[in-house]
Amino acid sequence: MRLGLLAIAALAVICRCGPGQAQAPPSQPALACPHFTQDQLPAPEPREASAAVKRFEQINTAVKTQPYRVLFFGDSLTERFETWDAPQLWREHMVPRGVLGAGVNGDRTEHQLWRLDNGNLDGPPPQGVVLWIGTNDLGHDRSVEDTAEGIRADLARLREKVPAARILLLGLTPRGAAPDAKFRAPIREVNNMIRSCADGTSVTFADIGGVLLDSQGRLTPEISPDRLHFSRLGYERLMPKLDPLIDRLLGR
Repeated sequence: MRLGLLAIAALAVICRCGPGQAQAPPSQPALACPHFTQDQLPAPEPREASAAVKRFEQINTAVKTQPYRVLFFGDSLTERFETWDAPQLWREHMVPRGVLGAGVNGDRTEHQLWRLDNGNLDGPPPQGVVLWIGTNDLGHDRSVEDTAEGIRADLARLREKVPAARILLLGLTPRGAAPDAKFRAPIREVNNMIRSCADGTSVTFADIGGVLLDSQGRLTPEISPDRLHFSRLGYERLMPKLDPLIDRLLGR
């Protein structure tokens, strides 16, 4: 009788562990921050503008053909840094660190999410990622909760697709000339929400935009001619903050 019970127990173990047993799917890397809203976000979608399509295709080619250690995702603030407003600074500060620019002018969080699923991560896994996205969501009259949730969705996809990469999540930078300009308060609210996504290891949050403002909290035309994008001088203000943050991604 005892041998019979042992045989049954052994058979049960075999059944539980055998090759035919369905395996539970691996859990995805968790984020430290909760969902910020239960609203349905815009579905991930590609851009239709020819310049955006061309830039997207250039990034897809670059990740497969160019060496890099860090991918720098974002919108016009990233693309124009590299290609228009401060290309010399990019070459001096980003290129030696192995940073590949992956920003697309005009992108919102749903466009960034689509790019992550459609080729922008098809190269070798990066050692680090910078994510600087969301200001265009606010510019399209989205709530702070929906904007923060869109950023969170991009961050979650990055953690899923490149789980070994360290991520630097940059806060939204100031918009508008005066401290009470339309977007100043929403930007602060979004930043206060997404900073909770930092976990101290895989994800770091940094709000570096304060260096762009003068002593009265104004965004001057010398720093931002259109009170949204930055001049070379604006990027020069950001470099002492950004450089060590990227170095930290690389373990320097």
